[in-house]
Amino acid sequence: MYDYGAFSFESKTEVLDKAKTFWNPDKTQFWTDSGVDLVIDRREGYFLWDMTGRRLIDVHLNGGTYNLGHRNPEVMQAIKEGMEHFDIGNHHFPSVARTALAQRLVETAPPSIRKVAFGSGGGEAIDIALKSARHATGRRKIVSVIKAYHGHTGLAVATGDDRFSKLFLSDHPDEFIQVPFGDLEAMEKALSAGDVAAVIMETIPATYGFPLPPPGYLEAVKQLTERFGTLYIADEVQTGLMRTGELWGITKHGIDPDIIVTGKGLSGGMYPISAVLLGDRAASWLDVDGFAHMSTFGGAELGCVAAIKTLEITTRPEVRSMVHYIADLFATGLRRIQADYPDWFVGIRQNGVVIGLEFDHPEGAKFVMRELYANGVWAIFSTLDPRVLQFKPGILLGPDLCEEVLDRLEVAVGRARAAAFGRRS
Repeated sequence: MYDYGAFSFESKTEVLDKAKTFWNPDKTQFWTDSGVDLVIDRREGYFLWDMTGRRLIDVHLNGGTYNLGHRNPEVMQAIKEGMEHFDIGNHHFPSVARTALAQRLVETAPPSIRKVAFGSGGGEAIDIALKSARHATGRRKIVSVIKAYHGHTGLAVATGDDRFSKLFLSDHPDEFIQVPFGDLEAMEKALSAGDVAAVIMETIPATYGFPLPPPGYLEAVKQLTERFGTLYIADEVQTGLMRTGELWGITKHGIDPDIIVTGKGLSGGMYPISAVLLGDRAASWLDVDGFAHMSTFGGAELGCVAAIKTLEITTRPEVRSMVHYIADLFATGLRRIQADYPDWFVGIRQNGVVIGLEFDHPEGAKFVMRELYANGVWAIFSTLDPRVLQFKPGILLGPDLCEEVLDRLEVAVGRARAAAFGRRS
């Protein structure tokens, strides 16, 4: 018997069966067929435990949600103390918690940012960003990159890969234009008519396998947006909050965006909250009609308390130094492993602890994912490029655990190579 207080299950098998019946049959079956029969039970720091009691080191982090580790003690304590005073609050009225978090976000953002609007998740925040851009410019068109991923809500899903947009009849090629990542000529052509409200890009496209922007590309895109009166939206949901070694990845390119979107790790993985950081032009709707976007749980006050503590931890000088140390340690270790398997492990895409590992097989990352899972590490393949493994160490990961991850990865890479090449023959 697995007793969780409010509910219980007899076995892991019962959970999997009922997940198919009551939750999501396709996703549940997909992971079972992929050799990942994971049902997460206990979690602490950078560790997960399956219901069977098997321990996994988490280097997926749910897309960076657990940058600070699972159930970070300082964030938990802040929420516990916050519960003595706060609940979700009332979204209609000024709020001490929302105001305090908004001020901290503006103070840590590039100089272009002046206001903050809140959501409960990344997709909702993207929707707010796109609506803000449309209001500011009076234009409807949005440009994103091919194989983009910006969430699954109403407007956000239309900016992403057609795998998701077509299913829900959300593909609108007349309003949502996509260009290849890194192709500046295509970007200029898309913007040249002067009818685009915004360009939206992840600073490093995560679900596409973390391809790094060519030198000068993002800077040139920003110049194009200024030339054609278009807003620049930096989606930092997966690359922000110190993952690149700076609080916002876009600042490493010297860019002051019109809008920054953040979510996932903003509350330490303890409470749903996201934020849209707005420049003056993008924020203009807040002066016209502050009721134009409403979200009952957007900027929930307990989430704000968690986010304030998360932001304080994340911006500590010693944490920034730790991220650079972890990044260097992994860069050295990954190159060592790659040297042993140069025909198989063919690429390392890294900016801080944003890392993609590329393999010479159309689904190479799936093989590595399975072997890592069997060897006690959880990382996930890139949905829109399964050659690439999303490899996301936490920003507080200790040196000993870094070395353990590298040791386990080395074994998994070798075993995955044998499995992949064996299937080819």
